[in-house]
Parts: sequence; structure tokens; C-alpha cells
Amino acid sequence: MAFLVSVTAATMATLAQTTALGYQVFELTGRELDLGLLGLAEFLPALVLAVPAGALADRFDRRTMYGLALAGEAITVGGLAWLTWRGVDEFGPLLGMVVLFGSFRALAAPALRALPATLVAPEALPRIVPMFSASWQIGLIAGPVLGGVLYATDPPLAYVGSVALLLLAIGVLPLLRLRRRAEPQGAVERPGWRSALDGLRVIRHNPVLLGTISLDLFAVLFGGAVALLPAIATTRLGTDASGLGWLRAAGGIGAALTTAALVARPLRRRIGPTLLVCVAIFGAATIVLGATTSFAVAFVALFVMSAADAVSVFVRATLVPLITPDEYRGRVLAVENVFIGASNELGAFESGLTGQLFGAPAAIVLGGAATIVVVVVAAVAFPALRRIDGFPPAESATIRRE
Repeated sequence: MAFLVSVTAATMATLAQTTALGYQVFELTGRELDLGLLGLAEFLPALVLAVPAGALADRFDRRTMYGLALAGEAITVGGLAWLTWRGVDEFGPLLGMVVLFGSFRALAAPALRALPATLVAPEALPRIVPMFSASWQIGLIAGPVLGGVLYATDPPLAYVGSVALLLLAIGVLPLLRLRRRAEPQGAVERPGWRSALDGLRVIRHNPVLLGTISLDLFAVLFGGAVALLPAIATTRLGTDASGLGWLRAAGGIGAALTTAALVARPLRRRIGPTLLVCVAIFGAATIVLGATTSFAVAFVALFVMSAADAVSVFVRATLVPLITPDEYRGRVLAVENVFIGASNELGAFESGLTGQLFGAPAAIVLGGAATIVVVVVAAVAFPALRRIDGFPPAESATIRRE
């Protein structure tokens, strides 16, 4: 329970801060490209820190590492509150704080992603993952609404509220009880760059891992429509910061309802085909979002996008830890965080860049169409992925030394 509370609070804090900052930046500059630069500023630290963060998550207590990273995030968001209170009128300082926030987030990600498999036995993971996702989805609903409402009331309040939530997320971590981690077989290798790169080797030599991560990498890269919501909310849908918060919350509502269904009845059969179909639905709903001028239709499109994404997140979050041995989980999940989690930010940059060139609606439609193409290519390129029927038991991976 403590873990779920921490995830919910931290996610609420991140989404409240993201919603407020996106609206603040577009209000300040009026450029879609700057919304994309926010994503790039979060992606680059994740790319640089992926390998060392994964190695640290495998070497040190993951609970402690996660808590320290959250503390860094809280300090950074406090800096955003101070800048906003002082009436910042330049984009540069805000961008610098986002780089710092992205650095701490990159350190937190592999430890957080590995914690569920450290808390419960492998056979319990398919039921725990939807609960973990549900906590995240609750934050995805409440965080944007909170951030939008607080920003509309008084801009610095959105960041102060985020800091309070991050402190709550840190405060409950001592209540976690971790399972004893299995001792690695054979001699223990001294940590180094070669050892840290084992995450890449595990993924490269496992076609299911490679296919799953590659599919989501490119789908997320082209489907970064949410980054342009501040632009279409104000210029196309005619709403304010509160309305933007509700639009972002629509995704959380769709994902939460889907996750609740998965908690009640976990997906156990036709895993691969279901993953491919859901990513295609995500792409189709993205096209609808870019084409509409109706707030209600946009709300429904975001609902469907996140409902489909929730299924793919469940499949990936269950499958990847089960086919990765515990001693490599931090490194594999750190690489996955760059390829998928951080590619959200890189996708945001891609959307911001195409939005600046072609306009936000056209950029969103093109991204949705590209996502559907990615699904077709993945189905052909990774036959092992589309043939997956059920989740495998936890097993070891063979690492080749090259």
C-alpha cells in the first residue's frame, strides 16, 4: 500500500507540474517549438544517465535511490515555484529547471520500475502490475486537474502543490518491505561500463524484449500529441488552463478504467496480438484528436488513446520484468526507460518541431498515421512478438560477452 501511495503522489506531482509548465510556456512564448523543447530537455538527461542509473539501481537499495531522486525533483519544482513567484519572463531559466528535473527523473525511473518485482514473488506480478498502473493512472487524472486549477488560481501554487505531493511520496517509502534479492550465480563482476551495458545486451539477444520495446519506442515517438495540448487547447478548442487540465485528465480517466478492468480480470491470452491492436487504436484516436475542433470529441479521443495505451503498458510492464533476471532488471529497465519512458519527451520534441512547421493539428494527425505504420512494420519484423500467447514464468537471460 505504501508503494502505491508513493507512486500516486509522485505521479500527481509530475503531471500537475507538467500541465502548469506547458501552459505557462505557451502563454509566455506562443510557440509550439518551445513545447517541444521542454520534452527534449527531459529526454537528454535520461539518455545520458540511462546506463549509470540502471547500474546504480542494480547495485544499491532501489527504495533509497528512488527516494533520493524524488527529493531532487522536489527541490527542482520548488525552484520553478520561486521563478514563477518572481515573475520570470524568459524561457531559458524554465528550460534549465526542466533539464535538472529530467536528470533526477532519469535516476528515479529504473529503481521505480524494478521495485514491483522486488516487492512480490514473480507469480504475483501479473496482478500487482495493474495495481501499480492504477496508482499511476489516478495520478494521471488528478494531477493535471490539480495543476490546471491551481495555476488558474495563482501560478506558483501549482508548483507548491507538486512539492507537497513529492514530499508525501518520499515520506511513505520507509514503510516498504522488500523481498530478499537472489544472489547472482557465479562470480560477482565489479561494476563498470561493460557491466552497465549488459542491459543493452539482454535486450538485443531477446527477440521478445527487442520487439516489445521497439514497438513502443516508435509508437510513443510519433504519438506525442499530448505535448501539443496547450497549443490546441487555446487556439483550436477555445479553453483555458482549467480546460487543459481536464483534457489531460481525460487520458487518465480512460487509462484508469481500463486498468481497473485489468485488475479485476488480468489479460492472460493472446498477449502479442492484443498489444499490436491496442497500439493501432492509439494511433487512430490520435488522428481524431488532431482533426477535431470540438472539446467533447477531443476529450473522447484522449480517453480512447489512453485506454488503449493502458493495455500496452500492462503487457510491457508485466512481460519485461518476467523475462529479465533480477540482477539485470535495473539495467534493462533503465534502457527501456530511454527507449519508451524518455521517448515520450523526445516524441514531445518531434511534435513541437512538426507543430511549428505544419501547425499543431497537422502534426498530431501525421503522428497518429505514423503510429499505425509502426504497428504494421513491427508485426512483420518481429514474428515472435505477434505469436506471444501468455506471460512466461520468471526466467534467466543469457548474456553474450562481445
